[in-house]
Amino acid sequence: MERFIADLHIHSRFSRATSKALNPRLLAAWARIKGIDVIGTGDFTHPEWVAEIEEQLVEDGSGLLSLREPQGLEESIDWVEGPFAGQTRFMLQTEISSIYKKYGKTRKVHNLVYMPDLESVKKFNAKLDTIGNLNSDGRPILGLDSKDLLEIVLETHDKAFLIPAHIWTPWFSL
Repeated sequence: MERFIADLHIHSRFSRATSKALNPRLLAAWARIKGIDVIGTGDFTHPEWVAEIEEQLVEDGSGLLSLREPQGLEESIDWVEGPFAGQTRFMLQTEISSIYKKYGKTRKVHNLVYMPDLESVKKFNAKLDTIGNLNSDGRPILGLDSKDLLEIVLETHDKAFLIPAHIWTPWFSL
Protein backbone atom coordinates (compact mmCIF):
# COMPACT_ATOMS: atom_id res chain seq x y z
CA MET A 1 0.00 0.00 0.00
CA GLU A 2 1.32 3.42 -0.97
CA ARG A 3 1.93 5.76 1.96
CA PHE A 4 1.44 9.49 1.50
CA ILE A 5 0.82 12.69 3.43
CA ALA A 6 -2.31 14.60 2.42
CA ASP A 7 -4.22 17.80 3.12
CA LEU A 8 -7.68 17.21 1.71
CA HIS A 9 -9.53 20.25 3.06
CA ILE A 10 -8.34 23.50 1.53
CA HIS A 11 -9.83 26.52 -0.23
CA SER A 12 -9.01 28.56 -3.31
CA ARG A 13 -8.67 32.31 -3.53
CA PHE A 14 -12.38 32.41 -4.39
CA SER A 15 -13.37 31.60 -0.79
CA ARG A 16 -13.65 34.28 1.84
CA ALA A 17 -10.67 34.84 4.14
CA THR A 18 -8.08 33.22 1.86
CA SER A 19 -4.98 34.49 0.09
CA LYS A 20 -5.81 36.10 -3.24
CA ALA A 21 -2.47 34.78 -4.55
CA LEU A 22 -3.53 31.11 -4.40
CA ASN A 23 -3.26 29.16 -7.63
CA PRO A 24 -2.56 25.48 -8.39
CA ARG A 25 1.18 26.03 -8.99
CA LEU A 26 1.65 27.90 -5.72
CA LEU A 27 -0.34 25.24 -3.84
CA ALA A 28 1.83 22.52 -5.40
CA ALA A 29 5.04 24.38 -4.52
CA TRP A 30 4.06 24.89 -0.87
CA ALA A 31 2.87 21.29 -0.65
CA ARG A 32 6.35 20.14 -1.77
CA ILE A 33 8.00 22.40 0.84
CA LYS A 34 5.75 20.94 3.56
CA GLY A 35 6.14 17.34 2.41
CA ILE A 36 2.51 16.96 1.31
CA ASP A 37 2.03 14.42 -1.48
CA VAL A 38 -1.71 14.87 -2.15
CA ILE A 39 -3.64 18.10 -1.69
CA GLY A 40 -7.30 18.93 -2.23
CA THR A 41 -8.08 21.32 -5.04
CA GLY A 42 -10.58 23.18 -2.89
CA ASP A 43 -13.65 24.97 -4.21
CA PHE A 44 -14.36 22.96 -7.37
CA THR A 45 -17.87 24.43 -7.37
CA HIS A 46 -16.56 27.89 -8.32
CA PRO A 47 -16.61 28.33 -12.13
CA GLU A 48 -13.42 30.41 -12.35
CA TRP A 49 -11.50 27.97 -10.13
CA VAL A 50 -12.68 24.98 -12.20
CA ALA A 51 -11.41 26.78 -15.32
CA GLU A 52 -7.98 27.19 -13.67
CA ILE A 53 -7.97 23.56 -12.57
CA GLU A 54 -8.70 22.47 -16.14
CA GLU A 55 -6.03 24.79 -17.53
CA GLN A 56 -3.23 23.98 -15.07
CA LEU A 57 -3.88 20.38 -13.99
CA VAL A 58 -4.21 17.10 -15.85
CA GLU A 59 -6.04 13.95 -14.74
CA ASP A 60 -3.81 10.89 -14.33
CA GLY A 61 -6.57 8.24 -14.48
CA SER A 62 -6.29 7.30 -10.80
CA GLY A 63 -8.75 9.90 -9.54
CA LEU A 64 -5.94 12.37 -8.92
CA LEU A 65 -4.51 15.23 -10.96
CA SER A 66 -1.04 16.72 -11.33
CA LEU A 67 0.40 19.92 -12.75
CA ARG A 68 0.20 20.05 -16.52
CA GLU A 69 3.58 21.85 -16.57
CA PRO A 70 5.59 20.99 -13.44
CA GLN A 71 8.88 22.38 -14.78
CA GLY A 72 10.26 25.31 -12.81
CA LEU A 73 7.87 24.84 -9.90
CA GLU A 74 10.57 25.88 -7.41
CA GLU A 75 10.58 29.34 -9.01
CA SER A 76 7.11 29.94 -7.52
CA ILE A 77 8.73 30.54 -4.12
CA ASP A 78 11.48 33.21 -4.06
CA TRP A 79 13.76 31.65 -1.45
CA VAL A 80 13.71 28.04 -2.71
CA GLU A 81 17.00 26.84 -4.16
CA GLY A 82 17.14 23.89 -6.53
CA PRO A 83 14.38 21.68 -7.90
CA PHE A 84 11.74 19.96 -5.77
CA ALA A 85 11.85 16.20 -5.30
CA GLY A 86 8.71 14.29 -6.28
CA GLN A 87 5.44 15.80 -7.36
CA THR A 88 2.25 16.97 -5.74
CA ARG A 89 -0.98 15.36 -6.82
CA PHE A 90 -4.40 16.96 -6.39
CA MET A 91 -7.75 15.47 -5.37
CA LEU A 92 -10.92 17.19 -6.60
CA GLN A 93 -12.46 18.62 -3.43
CA THR A 94 -14.89 21.32 -2.34
CA GLU A 95 -16.75 22.44 0.75
CA ILE A 96 -20.47 23.21 0.76
CA SER A 97 -22.12 25.29 3.47
CA SER A 98 -25.61 23.88 3.99
CA ILE A 99 -28.00 26.11 5.91
CA TYR A 100 -31.55 24.79 6.21
CA LYS A 101 -34.43 24.20 8.61
CA LYS A 102 -35.19 20.75 9.94
CA TYR A 103 -37.40 19.70 12.85
CA GLY A 104 -38.12 23.35 13.64
CA LYS A 105 -34.45 24.34 13.98
CA THR A 106 -31.97 26.03 11.68
CA ARG A 107 -29.16 23.66 10.73
CA LYS A 108 -25.74 24.90 9.63
CA VAL A 109 -23.40 22.21 8.37
CA HIS A 110 -20.25 22.31 6.27
CA ASN A 111 -19.69 19.22 4.15
CA LEU A 112 -16.63 18.24 2.15
CA VAL A 113 -17.34 16.69 -1.25
CA TYR A 114 -14.86 14.72 -3.37
CA MET A 115 -15.23 13.77 -7.04
CA PRO A 116 -13.11 11.31 -9.06
CA ASP A 117 -12.85 13.36 -12.28
CA LEU A 118 -13.62 16.68 -13.92
CA GLU A 119 -16.57 15.28 -15.85
CA SER A 120 -18.23 14.43 -12.52
CA VAL A 121 -17.38 17.89 -11.15
CA LYS A 122 -19.20 19.51 -14.07
CA LYS A 123 -22.21 17.22 -13.66
CA PHE A 124 -22.34 17.92 -9.90
CA ASN A 125 -21.96 21.68 -10.41
CA ALA A 126 -24.78 21.71 -12.97
CA LYS A 127 -27.10 20.15 -10.38
CA LEU A 128 -26.05 22.57 -7.63
CA ASP A 129 -26.35 25.56 -9.97
CA THR A 130 -30.12 24.95 -10.07
CA ILE A 131 -30.22 25.16 -6.26
CA GLY A 132 -28.04 28.18 -5.47
CA ASN A 133 -25.38 30.65 -6.56
CA LEU A 134 -22.00 29.01 -7.20
CA ASN A 135 -20.37 32.25 -8.38
CA SER A 136 -20.44 34.32 -5.19
CA ASP A 137 -18.08 32.28 -2.99
CA GLY A 138 -15.71 29.34 -3.33
CA ARG A 139 -17.58 27.77 -0.41
CA PRO A 140 -21.18 28.17 -1.64
CA ILE A 141 -23.99 28.56 0.85
CA LEU A 142 -26.96 26.45 -0.20
CA GLY A 143 -30.36 25.92 1.42
CA LEU A 144 -29.86 22.20 1.03
CA ASP A 145 -30.31 19.49 3.66
CA SER A 146 -27.09 17.50 4.13
CA LYS A 147 -28.96 14.28 3.33
CA ASP A 148 -30.14 15.75 0.02
CA LEU A 149 -26.60 16.92 -0.73
CA LEU A 150 -25.34 13.40 -0.08
CA GLU A 151 -27.93 12.00 -2.49
CA ILE A 152 -26.76 14.40 -5.20
CA VAL A 153 -23.13 13.40 -4.55
CA LEU A 154 -23.89 9.68 -4.77
CA GLU A 155 -26.04 10.13 -7.89
CA THR A 156 -23.21 11.99 -9.61
CA HIS A 157 -20.63 9.19 -9.49
CA ASP A 158 -20.25 5.91 -7.60
CA LYS A 159 -16.74 6.95 -6.50
CA ALA A 160 -17.81 10.39 -5.23
CA PHE A 161 -18.12 10.84 -1.48
CA LEU A 162 -19.04 13.32 1.26
CA ILE A 163 -17.46 13.93 4.67
CA PRO A 164 -18.99 16.25 7.30
CA ALA A 165 -16.47 18.96 8.22
CA HIS A 166 -15.81 20.74 11.52
CA ILE A 167 -17.75 18.25 13.64
CA TRP A 168 -16.41 19.71 16.91
CA THR A 169 -17.17 23.38 16.29
CA PRO A 170 -20.39 24.91 17.62
CA TRP A 171 -21.21 26.81 14.41
CA PHE A 172 -21.13 24.75 11.23
CA SER A 173 -21.09 21.17 12.46
CA LEU A 174 -23.13 18.04 12.98
